[in-house]
Amino acid sequence: GRRRGVARGRVRAAAGGRRRHGRPGPRRDRPPPPGPATGDGMTPLVATHAFAALVALVVGFWQLFVGPRGTRGHRLAGRVWVVAILYVAVTSFWIQEIRPGHFSALHALSVVTLVTVPLGVVRARQGRIPEHRAAMTGNWIGLLGAGAAASLVPQRAIPQLVLDDPLAAVVAGALVLLTAVAVVGAGRALDVAVGRARPQDSTAS
Repeated sequence: GRRRGVARGRVRAAAGGRRRHGRPGPRRDRPPPPGPATGDGMTPLVATHAFAALVALVVGFWQLFVGPRGTRGHRLAGRVWVVAILYVAVTSFWIQEIRPGHFSALHALSVVTLVTVPLGVVRARQGRIPEHRAAMTGNWIGLLGAGAAASLVPQRAIPQLVLDDPLAAVVAGALVLLTAVAVVGAGRALDVAVGRARPQDSTAS
């Protein structure tokens, strides 16, 4: 009788084990369902895109509202600005954080940038300065608006970087400022050099 009781206990334990293993695990052990897509985060493409956009914002502010116009330094900084903003426009087509897998209104703005920035350069070379200034001012304002959209939406890469790694965000901001200051400083140095050379040229002549 004792052996039969032990055997029955083993059979019951084995059956219980099979039932436990056959049941699905508790819901808390399952991974949560995926939330809405928010992009790929701070990838190298997004990082260089954001870096070029911020540099273009700072240099563009100097070009439009602070620095001298029509000088060689202005043209030098302007070339850097044009390259930066065109890079931002082109790379935006591979960044779809707002509507993953689809283009958004910001990409329409990129198309406008790709058309009007080269047109603004042509207008400057033609001497049509009011049209040149209007084109570049419009693009700078558009870049400012796009930057605000990138910074104010919590799910986008820049706010996530600030929240997840504030030190990296500070370092990135410092690099942006240093680059912009270097561009503006190079333009100012060129203007100073040209200003010093002109009296010598007039004396020699």
